[in-house]
Amino acid sequence: MAKSKKTWMPAPQKKSKSQVPDNLRAEVQTKANELVESVLKPKHIQPPPKGHHFNFITDIGTKWVGSSFYFGATYACPGPNAIKPSFEARFARLEYVGGNRFNLAYMRHTGKWIELFAGMTLQQCLDEIQAGGPFEA
Repeated sequence: MAKSKKTWMPAPQKKSKSQVPDNLRAEVQTKANELVESVLKPKHIQPPPKGHHFNFITDIGTKWVGSSFYFGATYACPGPNAIKPSFEARFARLEYVGGNRFNLAYMRHTGKWIELFAGMTLQQCLDEIQAGGPFEA
């Protein structure tokens, strides 16, 4: 039986990430925090359910990581078999693509980000997150 011949191939170029300008970074942080405080927290943070051992949301926050901006929720784990008393889960991502535009993605139950919208303005992204759908906390 003949051995297959191995050859070297060049690696594909990685997509370079655009650096987010400081003024845009501050604007995104400010407007996202306003959305969290005025809409998302009142809608999703409720008093803990009595007599249940299910996870519930205790806080919603935002965070920059590189050129991506994330929305995340902190969940409490009240059950007697909980490994930790709480955990964090991200539910929406704005990925900066340049020119004050973002790609909007949500975290699927499989743990993978699914990009639904590309090249949107900040306000369009925030409107989609506020509308809910797959961007629910």
